[in-house]
Formats: sequence, structure tokens, C-alpha cells
Amino acid sequence: MTAVVGLKDLFTRNLRQSGIFVAFIAIVGLFAILTDGTLLSPGNVTNIVLQYSYVLILAIGMMIVIIAGHIDLSVGSLVALTGSVSAVVVIRHGQPWWVGVLAGVAVGLLCGMWQGLWVAYVGIPAFIVTLAGMLIFRGLTLKVLDNISLSPFPAEYQRIAGGFLNGFLGGNGYDVFTILIGAVAVVGYAVSQLRSRQGRIRYQQAVESMPIFITKIALVGIVVMAFAYQLSRSRGLPIVLLILGVLIITYSVLTSKTKFGRHVYAIGGNLSAAQLSGVKVPRVNFLIFVNMGLLAAVAGVVYSSRSNGAQPGAGNMFELDAIAACFIGGASTTGGVGRISGAIVGGLLVGVMSNGMQLMGIDQAVQQVVKGLVLLLAVAFDIFNKRRASAAR
Repeated sequence: MTAVVGLKDLFTRNLRQSGIFVAFIAIVGLFAILTDGTLLSPGNVTNIVLQYSYVLILAIGMMIVIIAGHIDLSVGSLVALTGSVSAVVVIRHGQPWWVGVLAGVAVGLLCGMWQGLWVAYVGIPAFIVTLAGMLIFRGLTLKVLDNISLSPFPAEYQRIAGGFLNGFLGGNGYDVFTILIGAVAVVGYAVSQLRSRQGRIRYQQAVESMPIFITKIALVGIVVMAFAYQLSRSRGLPIVLLILGVLIITYSVLTSKTKFGRHVYAIGGNLSAAQLSGVKVPRVNFLIFVNMGLLAAVAGVVYSSRSNGAQPGAGNMFELDAIAACFIGGASTTGGVGRISGAIVGGLLVGVMSNGMQLMGIDQAVQQVVKGLVLLLAVAFDIFNKRRASAAR
């Protein structure tokens, strides 16, 4: 018989994941008050999406890396390298914008394969391999660019991160198409949650009561539709948000519904058990870093499009933002725990804090201190939960 759990049980069973959503709502509310509503204005909501999209893309790949028990310190340098390759191909050699995108993605995949070989088949810890990669890729960026910046990109390339889809269905003061996309997203979320609930019932697993389930869907729907409405009142649906949405859906399915995803969690949860159960650990680890290289390349293309050029210092500290997003979003320091949705919420939380403090005119140094303290508290919370769970056994 299927067990039905109440709100308190549902919250405490997965406190690490549940807490980040509560914290995110609280921080959005706090900064909305402190900035007199500017944080949630249509223009600023759009700017948050544009400014932090590449960090969220990196966070998706980084979450998979961390779940498997690894870390990647090279993604910031790889963002710079892939963006610089795209710039050289498009700006210096006059190739079409899509050729530059493919060139950047190809370089990202090759760099991911390079690091994956050292980690998976040579056995060098990912921390060391990616630390070396951080230096190598930064040096290659300087060589590719001849230590100078390249700009501007053609208008088509700039649209990747700066373009909008709007006006297809009209609207007076708002874009109907953007609202429609938001509605489709809500319906898709509701259907996926319903199917997941039915699956848990079928296997006699605990589920939340129907009123709580409906309330959860309604709250998510309200938030998504409010977000879509604010975007519709500004410039419409950002193309980069569409790219990000496709990536979120794809990797959520990949990590939760496929054999590869189960193997990633198995490796991070208990490496010895994974090996004994037949998981091809080297192959999975290799693919994890190839995937990270791919997503770093996508982030590199988005960032170079956003900045309308390539700079030798691009991507500086991006790896720390991505890592912070994952740990704040529920990843465990020992691996085996984490969700793509958590990484996205963690990245948005960091983005909202940064944006809110900028609107308030807080000094950059103070912003760094605050973000560091939030990361420290998130990891401390993870350790506290593990000790509480151990004591309860």
C-alpha cells in the first residue's frame, strides 16, 4: 500500500533540496523589498537571465561532475578558449556565425576528451587534471588571441545571447508568445510531476497527499507565469533562455531517467559498489568530462555573444560561480547527491544576490564576502544533515 506523507514529513525527508527553494524565495523577497521592487521589474528580470545564463549552463555540467565525486577547475579557462576560437573563425577569418559556433563546440569537446582521458584511464585525480587544464587552456587562449581582444561579432552571432523572440502573436504592452511559452512550460511540468507521482504509486513508494501535490503545482505555475509575464513586458522571450530551457530538460531526463545518469549517481555514492555491480567506471568518467567540455563550449559561445567579442581574461572565476551554484543547490561534497534543478536554483540564488547587491550599490568586495559566506553555510548545512542522518540510524 502506498504511503501518503504530509507537508512536514515531505519537507524534512529532503531538507537539503527543499531548503534551497525556501531560501531562494526568501532572498528574492528580501531584495525585492530592499530595492523597492526594482529587482522584479521587467527590465531587470530580463537582465538577470542574460547576465547569468552562462553560469547556469556551466552549473548543469558541474553538477554531474560533482555528483560523480569529481571537481572541474578548468571551465572558466575553457569558456575563454572556446569563445576565442569562435571569435578568430568569425571575426578574423570572416566565416559565417554558425561555423564559429561549431568550431567552439568542437574545441570544447576535444578539451573535454583530453581531460577525461587523464582522469578516467590514467587515474589522475580530477582536481589535478583540471587545475592543469585551467593553466593550459588559459595559455592557449592567449596564443589564439595573440594576447589582444577581438570584436565585434556579426549581428547573427550577437543574437545568440542578446536576441529575443517576440511579436509573433501580438499583445498590447506585453508579448503573448512569451506568455504562451510560459504556459506550455507549466503544463509540461505538471504532466511530468503527475507521471512521476503515478510511477511512485505503482511501485508503492511514499508520495505527498493530493492537496499538497496540487498546491505545489499551483505555486510553481504562479511563479513561472509571473516570470513569463515580466519578460513579456520587457523585450519578450530571450533566445538564450530557450537554449537554457532545452538544456535543463535534456539533462534532467539524462540524470534521472537513463542508465548513464544512474551510473553517475552510483559512482559518486559508492565507487566500490558501482565497480562490483558492473558499472564501467572509466567510460562513465570519460563521458562526464566530455560532457563538461561540451557545456563549457556552449557557455563560451553564449558569453562571447553576450560580450560581443573575445578577451584573454574572459571566464575568470566562472568555475567558482558554477561550483558554488551546485553546492548551494544541494550537491554533496562527497558525491552521489544533487539534482539539475538544484544547480539552476542555486545559480539563480547567487545571481539574484549579486544583482540585488549591485542595485543597492554595495561594494564589489562586500559582494564577494557575502557569496563566500553563503557557500560556506551551504556546505556546513550539508555536513549537519549527514551527521543528523547518521545519528538517527
